[in-house]
Amino acid sequence: MTPDEIRGALGDAAVSDAYGLPTADVPAENWTAALTAARDILGLTYFDWLTAVDETADGFTVVAHLCTAPGPRMLLRTRIPHEDPHLPTATGVYAGAAWHERETAEMFGITFDDHPHPAPLLLPDGFEGHPLRKDFVLASRVAKPWPGAKEPGESDAHEGGAARAPGRRRILPPGVPDPNEWGPLAGQAPPEPPAERAPRPGRADRTPGDRPPRPDRPRRSRSASEGSASQAGTADPAAAPEPSAPVEPGEPAPSADEPTPPQEGA
Repeated sequence: MTPDEIRGALGDAAVSDAYGLPTADVPAENWTAALTAARDILGLTYFDWLTAVDETADGFTVVAHLCTAPGPRMLLRTRIPHEDPHLPTATGVYAGAAWHERETAEMFGITFDDHPHPAPLLLPDGFEGHPLRKDFVLASRVAKPWPGAKEPGESDAHEGGAARAPGRRRILPPGVPDPNEWGPLAGQAPPEPPAERAPRPGRADRTPGDRPPRPDRPRRSRSASEGSASQAGTADPAAAPEPSAPVEPGEPAPSADEPTPPQEGA
């Protein structure tokens, strides 16, 4: 299935390649017609799945994977606004899209018009919000302290423990706003104190310009060409003693007063 075949069947569609699959983007008002053309003209009679992607300010991208078994396959996409998102249902073309649209409606808050049974599918009764939206607040992270928000041995004062180590800023997990903006303590939580650097040992009573006396120590009087004091014994290579001749096993070692016999071939 070539891009030209897809354009000829779907009409006003932008065809590209995404993850190795031919992908067609159509306007939302042509969603049902594009699904019908994909089934009747392109022969994609198998509806695999449908989902959405939250593009934040750009709205939602609704994606359907269509194919034949076995045979070619493609992605069909459309874009709808983030405020009051609506899209015609695909159940009139592919009956198998029913529960996919119910799940997408729960997770993203998208309304599929004329759906035969738009009942909740996965979430419990009374659940508020849509978990897969990027603006969904993770309430459990606000109600229960996030273990990754603290360093080992560090705790918050309002939890009954010791105060946090000075100089450390609390880390909020993804999806959790400031507790003073959302949650049971909204507008009541005290502002977080500014980070303070812990004083170093021995400097608590020191005043600016007051330096402790330094112990007396000799000043360096050697120049760079003379080397350090540890190099004084080996500064002159000519003054280094010559290595002694090796001693054969069983022979007594020569004393310091006896001259070393010359070696053969020297």
